[in-house]
Amino acid sequence: MKCSGTHILAVLFIACSIAGCAATPADISGSDYRSRAMTRVEGALRVSAAVLSAEESARLYGVPLAQKKIQPVWIEVQNHGDRNYFLMSPGMDPNFFPASEGAEAFADGAPDDSSARVAARFDALAFRNPIPPGQTVSGFVLTNLNAAVKLVQLDLVANSHATTFSILIPVPGFQADYKASNVFLREIYPPEQIVDYTDDAAFRAALEALPCCSSNQDGSKNGDPLNLVIVGGLDDAFPALVRRGWRPTEQKWSGAIMKMITSAMSGERYANAPVSDLYVFGRAQDLALQKARDTIHQRNHLRLWLAPIRYHGKSVWIGQISRDIGVRLTLHSSTLVTHKIDPDVDEARAALAEDMAYSQNLAKVGFVAGVGAAPPDAPRQNLTTDPYYTTGYRVVLVFDRTPTLLSGIRLFPWDMGDALRFPAQAINPDMNPGAKP
Repeated sequence: MKCSGTHILAVLFIACSIAGCAATPADISGSDYRSRAMTRVEGALRVSAAVLSAEESARLYGVPLAQKKIQPVWIEVQNHGDRNYFLMSPGMDPNFFPASEGAEAFADGAPDDSSARVAARFDALAFRNPIPPGQTVSGFVLTNLNAAVKLVQLDLVANSHATTFSILIPVPGFQADYKASNVFLREIYPPEQIVDYTDDAAFRAALEALPCCSSNQDGSKNGDPLNLVIVGGLDDAFPALVRRGWRPTEQKWSGAIMKMITSAMSGERYANAPVSDLYVFGRAQDLALQKARDTIHQRNHLRLWLAPIRYHGKSVWIGQISRDIGVRLTLHSSTLVTHKIDPDVDEARAALAEDMAYSQNLAKVGFVAGVGAAPPDAPRQNLTTDPYYTTGYRVVLVFDRTPTLLSGIRLFPWDMGDALRFPAQAINPDMNPGAKP
């Protein structure tokens, strides 16, 4: 793709605006992958997993695995049961690399004795089935490289038994924007402020009472509509999102800015490009996720804020989802440019719900009011004056660890009213058969 000088300048403006031309943040990766391993327990099984950085894998294997787009994942399984279990490597990555293939990737041009040592090293580090009763087995599965987060899905099967763990693990060295708020590491609300709803009617009322829109930093102007509610966390909702290709955005630091610029100049996609800040509850988004197109100018993206409410003990996130469809000039930004959003924000909302239906973890869906209707002939505007129209409803997506078939997804017992779409003739009066010529 060729970029004009105007496009490159626009990206530079957007990049500096988003990031404030920040310096490189401190490296937060641990020195020992086992010390940062994430652990889950279910029944007789206890599993731990860690993703290696490029530097760690090079030190451990003696060859630069990341240069071949290979990423080792360390797995440990403790079997306190009474039967053999087997780890299904394709569950972690359908295109995983067996140890022999990983070693062969570094065989070309190497002396025979060196190739043999590399092959022996790969073989010694590999995870080996089975996991016998009363024993612990650990080792590495070689997966395709992911620079941001890794969804480590551990499918463990035995005779007439199967257990699945889905663990979302940040990749060391990636500066995810959610680290700024530590939203996954600490509770940001005092316990007395959190309300846990178990009644669906009361839950609906609480969701409708949340703010209609995001805002600027001082709260004086409304921005994009808050048209999304996600119920769940690290063990259900966010693994489901990553499974469907949603990626975390990067912190607003100098390295991310340079990648935005080079991506625009080279025509490459940037799956983790930063987003600008919007505000709810007096703070910028707790995290943002996106699905990128082949150009940095286009993506489907969402922002989420943790709310001081729970639903049957699960975390509740209020959010905003829309599509970036291009770049335009504007006087309502200090950079004079902005991403342009698709005005049909309900389409992005519906597309996410449909996408999550295929995630295997969507358990329940509903719609609640709270945004306020804005018809196509009287749209509202966001902070940079992009118009948008909406029926005024927000979609509610409840996730669960247990896999759910499409036929098993339930609906909240709420009247959806006109939540889904405006009639076609409301968008295009020419489609109204009763309209006068």
